[in-house]
Formats: sequence, structure tokens, C-alpha cells
Amino acid sequence: MATLTPAEIVAELDKHIVGQNAAKRAVAVALRNRWRRQQVAEPMRHEITPKNILMIGPTGVGKTEIARRLARLAQAPFIKVEATKFTEVGYVGRDVDTIIRDLTEVAVKQTRELALREVESRALDAAEERVLDALVPGSRPQPASTSPFGFAFGAPPEPAPAVATPDSPTRQKFRKKLREGELDEREIDIELSAPAAPVMAMPGAAGMEELSQQMQALFSQMPGRRASRRLRIAEAMRLITQEEAARLVNEEDIRARAITLVESTGIVFIDEIDKVASRGEHQGADVSRQGVQRDLLPLIEGTSVSTRYGAVRTDHILFIASGAFHLSRPSDLIPELQGRLPIRVEMAPLGVDDFVRILDDTDASLIRQYRALLASDGLDLSFTQAAIRRVAELAFQVNEKTENIGARRLHTLMERLLEDLSFDAGSSGPRSVTIDAADVDERLARVAGTEDLARYIL
Repeated sequence: MATLTPAEIVAELDKHIVGQNAAKRAVAVALRNRWRRQQVAEPMRHEITPKNILMIGPTGVGKTEIARRLARLAQAPFIKVEATKFTEVGYVGRDVDTIIRDLTEVAVKQTRELALREVESRALDAAEERVLDALVPGSRPQPASTSPFGFAFGAPPEPAPAVATPDSPTRQKFRKKLREGELDEREIDIELSAPAAPVMAMPGAAGMEELSQQMQALFSQMPGRRASRRLRIAEAMRLITQEEAARLVNEEDIRARAITLVESTGIVFIDEIDKVASRGEHQGADVSRQGVQRDLLPLIEGTSVSTRYGAVRTDHILFIASGAFHLSRPSDLIPELQGRLPIRVEMAPLGVDDFVRILDDTDASLIRQYRALLASDGLDLSFTQAAIRRVAELAFQVNEKTENIGARRLHTLMERLLEDLSFDAGSSGPRSVTIDAADVDERLARVAGTEDLARYIL
């Protein structure tokens, strides 16, 4: 992220998202500003807050995808939530603080995975020794004890330090076979930690979710039972490596690093923000919606949220909100919340040319996805350019006649277009199929042209 300029960020987004240049520029600048802030010395750094973004546009134009790709580029903790899933404090349901708790869980998972990768080679060495101990008992050199018992009373035995004593010839022979994979199918009895029993969540009144998380944290810190299992050596190596890696990482350090990561680089994407906006003529029915907005306000302004890993400050978390605003307007949001979303970006509806590019030009375009799927059954699928444009034209026409669901319409049309091929591909043997414009018209145009059918089928 530190090496990507706004122009380079936009170029990366262009590989996956068609159009919406204004939105791409806005999020690119916001992401670059996260890095710029890290270069500023204190106390000025603390005063620089993120400029949160409000994306306005119809469904299926790329709002969510922009935020998701942005988080991948930043390698930052990212969570997508829907505003309609939350309720005002005092009502039964999820409160908005769970957004930050869930984001912290994501950060802890990311940090732990990175820490595990850092110790992977050491964990693999330790796993190899444990498997060899099971294969050739008594062949590992034992260190000299510093006390009659080898370790302090009541304390677990210390791991054996590295010693210069060579392995026995038998152990060396088995080590060579193990590394070359000759013993992968052989079964051994190995002792592993038994998985902890899951803690049942306690839904209901406000505060129960936090209590459930605290109980889970308490049970996770209790020493686990160990059980002997008979496994293939390949599977045993995998499980023992995971167990040894978990021993090598420092959980307290992981939690501290994760909280810092959330506070400095976390990104929250709040979808369907327009569904909690209150229209003037429906104030009476929208009290709970305004309550959700009021609860979101301190989160976006900056507050401290209690999580099972510690308190998390939200002052420098980047919030990106989005909504179609068909039945409401951004001005229907409470003024304080509008002020905390200063950057407004309007997303443009997608046209035929945009659909053509979505079908064939992006890195993971729809046509490339279907070709890869059907190639698994030996079907070599290809499309003529005329066929691609015809699918794009039909998608645009159906969107105009019925609900405009943007690029998601292409998924529906492509499924119907390739339904027979997908059904027969596994039994018809290897072959090549080319879809042309006539095939598209034969399979789609009649249905798409009938408005009643298009409304309910497409």
C-alpha cells in the first residue's frame, strides 16, 4: 500500500471494475491518505482524521466491489455490513458496536495468519521431530538435566534445546524418507490437542452478545485436553505443524498488533445506508431508523468500543457508506451523520459498452469464469464478439424494462444462456463450442423480449 500512488490504485481497480472513475479517484486518495498520515509526526498525526465517503448510485454498479478491492490493495482489516441489520440500543437485535468487534476479529485473524507464516519453518522442523519420535522411539538425543527431575516441580517440561549430538543412523534414514514423502501413507499414533468445545451464543437483550464473547475468550484461555489419534503421516505433519506454530506465536502480541492495525488502517463499508434514512413525510414510522443513525454517529465521529481483545478507538477508521437512495435522499440522513460523510460520489448507471467490458475485459470477467468452470468437464467454450455485445444489449434492455439491477443482470442472462451446456458438459465428453449472436438470440431474445417473462424470469 505504501508504494501505490492514487493513479496506481485506480489502475489496479480498473482491472476488476468497469467505469466509475470518480468513485475510484475518491477511494484512491482516501487510501493514499492513510499512508500519508503514517508519515506525519505526532502530535499532528493524531489530528488528521479520515475523510469518510458516501457512494450514491443504483444497485449493481460496483459500490461494494470498489470497497472490497480497496481493502485487498491496502491489506487492511475490512468488514462489510448492512445498515438494515442493526437496531437502536434498547431494541432486540444487533447494536452497531458489533461492527467494530467483528472488524477486530478480522484483524486478529489476519495478524495471526501473518505470525503463523513467519514461524512456519520452525514449526515444520518441530513437527518433523515429533513424527520421528513416534516412528523411531528413543532415537532423539536427550539434553542433560540440570536437576534430578529435569524441570521444576509443577511446571511443564521445557522444550529440548538444540544439541550437537548427531541422530542415530535409523533416525537419519527415516528423516530422509519423511522429507522425500515415502512415508506419507503410513499411519502413526500421535498425541494432539483436542479441540475446545464451542460456546453457545446467547442472543437476546442488549449486552448478551458481548457477554458471550467474553465467555468464549475465557474458555479459549483454558488449557486444552490432549488425545491420541491414529493418522496418516501426511495429515499428522499438517496438524502437528499447525499446533507447533500456535505454540511459537505470542497471542498477547498478536492482539496488541491487531488493535493497532484496526485503529490505524481499518475500513468499514456500510451498505444500504439509505434504508435507515428518514423521509420527512414518514417520521412516525422511522423512529428506529433515526436511532440507528444516532448510534452510528459516535462510531464514525470517534469513540472507544470494548472488545474481548481490549478497547478499540474508532477515530481513524475509514467509513465508506453506500446506498441507492431511490426513495430517500442523502439530505434525509440526520445532519450530524451527513457532516461525517463529507465526500459524496455519484455512481453512474451502466450502459451497453460497460456490460461488454464486464463480460470480457476485466481480469476475472464473467466469460473467463464460465470458460474455466466448463473446462473442468472438457468443454472448450468461446464467444464471438457479436455474441458478447448481444448479451450486453439484452441485459441493458431488460434493466430498462424492469428493475435496474446493474451488472447483476449479466449473471442471470449468462446462467440461462449456458444452462443446457452446463447440464450436458459432464456427460458429453471433450468438445469445443462457440457461442455466436444467433445462439444468444435463440436462447435469450424471445424471453427477454416478453416483458412479463422478463419481469419474473430475468
